[in-house]
Amino acid sequence: MTLDVRAAGRSALLVTVDSLDEVVAFRAGLEATPVAGVTELVSGARTLLVRFDPGRTDPARLGPCLQSVEPVPTTRADLGEPVTIPVTYDGADLDTVAATTGMTRAELVAWHTGQFWTSAFCGFAPGFSYLTGSAPSLDLPRRESARTAVPAGSVALAGEFSAVYPRTSPGGWQLIGRTDVPMWSLDRDPPALAPAGTRIRFVEAGKA
Repeated sequence: MTLDVRAAGRSALLVTVDSLDEVVAFRAGLEATPVAGVTELVSGARTLLVRFDPGRTDPARLGPCLQSVEPVPTTRADLGEPVTIPVTYDGADLDTVAATTGMTRAELVAWHTGQFWTSAFCGFAPGFSYLTGSAPSLDLPRRESARTAVPAGSVALAGEFSAVYPRTSPGGWQLIGRTDVPMWSLDRDPPALAPAGTRIRFVEAGKA
């Protein structure tokens, strides 16, 4: 794995790698062997932001430590018990996605519920987790035109990812269902239901 490590302000380094799998593996390696002074890790699609305490370390010391981290490919056993999210599969784009992939509705639902999903990183809105699956991706395109208001709780697909919209917002992902499980709540610690590294299992509502 080749790392591109650059300063990001006075108290962070930005690590860039070649793929999302490498981000996940590098983060797992860094969490397995913590580096002194590191205070927070923020995952992206190809990056990992490493925040540090300037009173304990600096880029000159931290950079070589990051270069020596051994990536750890994660398995389902590494990630603990999954969070279960019941879904009513009646999304506005369910039939379109099924037709695009050559599946029936039932086959598409079975594909979505028949695998484990892992939060690779968060972004777009508080509580919006980009989930990667354990089954081969459908690599679905986004809608040609985005909706101005996607309801909170909408379960969606785009590219290699699945996600649940944490609040009503614009969006161009393909909607396949809905859930009542809140993805973001200030009454929780942390507020996000699925921070990076969280494992998710979708189940059809009424069959949990």
